[in-house]
Amino acid sequence: MRKQENKAGVDLTIKNLADWHISYENKLFIAGPCSVESEEQVLQTALSLKQQPVHVLRGGIWKPRTRPGQFQGIGHKGLRWLKNAGKAIQVPVAVEVAFPEHVEQCLKSGIDIIWIGARTSANPFAMQALADALRGIDMPVMVKNPINPDLELWIGAFERLNQAGVTKLAAIHRGFSSYRKTDYRNVPHWALPLELKRRIPAMPLICDPSHICGTTELLQSVAQEAMDLLYDGLMIEVHVNPAVALSDAQQQITPEQYGAFMKSLKLKKPFTENQELYRKIIYLRKEIDEVDTQIIDLLAKRMEISRTLGIVKIQDSVAVYQPDRWGEIVRSRIKAGLKRNLSEEFVDQVYQLIHEESVRHQEMAQQKK
Repeated sequence: MRKQENKAGVDLTIKNLADWHISYENKLFIAGPCSVESEEQVLQTALSLKQQPVHVLRGGIWKPRTRPGQFQGIGHKGLRWLKNAGKAIQVPVAVEVAFPEHVEQCLKSGIDIIWIGARTSANPFAMQALADALRGIDMPVMVKNPINPDLELWIGAFERLNQAGVTKLAAIHRGFSSYRKTDYRNVPHWALPLELKRRIPAMPLICDPSHICGTTELLQSVAQEAMDLLYDGLMIEVHVNPAVALSDAQQQITPEQYGAFMKSLKLKKPFTENQELYRKIIYLRKEIDEVDTQIIDLLAKRMEISRTLGIVKIQDSVAVYQPDRWGEIVRSRIKAGLKRNLSEEFVDQVYQLIHEESVRHQEMAQQKK
């Protein structure tokens, strides 16, 4: 067990995955259907996964659907089906909860692990209610990131649970909503969960590629990215027959596909014992440090020019924000970035931040005048 102080100055007491007493080999792999639909469906899915690397069987019982009229889960009767399916392959089971009564039903049914979804983790009132329902019950609780990329809100969810006495905590990265059309159902924004890990190193970090991708096409690459970034595990939606699934059919894979998927996954280690490779890594890191110094210097110079620009604009009451100019910058920088093998999304995000800082410097210069 480790105490970890986050940036907000609140101590989090977090048990390592090994203290969860769940069988796993360095990683925690969670698999199972998006929704428990019938006793037969969840049992067949579990039995088909028996020979695969699965340490926890997952299944949705209560489904928070975006639109009314959609399948909203089988309800508490499915808890027994899921628990029996887990017993059949001798692994613990995990269920999503959103209300205190869900927690109560899970405890009555002997559910081993619960997770809290993105819509719930974004609501401090709901999180406090769940924390109160779990007070004094130190079962494993996994918390998905809030729908929007808000790290403080995510950390706040862990703080509420921790203050209620929950120490077996894990974070699930399932991506973030975006108003722009992207290749993903939920944009990964890898930097945010990695910042969570930086601030709370003891926190186990699990990736949910199924919800990041929304389809199966990018599932392998996203899962591999998570392994490359040293995530502690994966949560994958697996259905015995995805074509007839009652929810999120397009992002679920078969147990056979899951087996092939896991075999092709390459696990990475945090360091090398090869001294020659290590020396090369150190050399390249020094080169990166030098380039970063140049980047910082250039950014500082750019902001200095922005401050001068702000002073020039104020002489004739010209607005700081210039939509046409900003549109021209975005288009030209993305075009230049693509020629240098930089993704459009990356360049766009970088220049959004640069523009925000530039506007701040212009406004600051004008206020001094």
